[in-house]
Amino acid sequence: MFQSKQLAALVPMRHHSIRVPGKNYRLLAGEPLYSYILKTLLSCPEIAKIIVDTDSPIIQEGVERDFPTVQLINRPEELRGSTVPMNDVIMHDVTQIPADVYIQTHCTNPLLRPETVRRAIRKFMDSYPEHDSLFSVTPFQMRLWDAGGNPINHEPSVLLRTQDLEPLFVENSCLYIFERETFLAHGNRLGERPLMFEIDAEEALDIDNELDFTVVDCLMLR
Repeated sequence: MFQSKQLAALVPMRHHSIRVPGKNYRLLAGEPLYSYILKTLLSCPEIAKIIVDTDSPIIQEGVERDFPTVQLINRPEELRGSTVPMNDVIMHDVTQIPADVYIQTHCTNPLLRPETVRRAIRKFMDSYPEHDSLFSVTPFQMRLWDAGGNPINHEPSVLLRTQDLEPLFVENSCLYIFERETFLAHGNRLGERPLMFEIDAEEALDIDNELDFTVVDCLMLR
């Protein structure tokens, strides 16, 4: 049964950020950005252990001090570049920390709630083995066009309201759940039969630039 398998959380955190300097440890609403996701994961009893993969001495020091039950992995030099694929980082972590199933998230989604994470875990449990992995998405209802000026998801002559369009879904990078064996076999956190898990746009806000940082800071202080 899936319920008997050990679930570990992986949270990669780079020291350097190109668009938002010091992003992952910068103060957001008075706390380091990375602290929010760790508090969220620690509030999920289904998760047996939490692993932070980082090359940041600032994050390492803060996690050791404030989150002593969280396990740290020092990211190797060859995996520290900004162009290194995330699957390569995950492969390293999976080989270092054995578990049956992993849930991978990012510290750049500070509005992600514990109840949402727990709901995703239950959703995966209930759908396994029909689905061998899960990833989070956000519904998107806007009129889209390709580079040649052709409509993608709507008929201009009909002009439906955007809320009446069939939704498309954006992979929001908030959550991925996958089995260890599935990842080792495919080298990808999405298996052969992934399940989409919806998270609303506000909760899924990802801090990718300075405007995102300001918006999320305001939302958390309101």
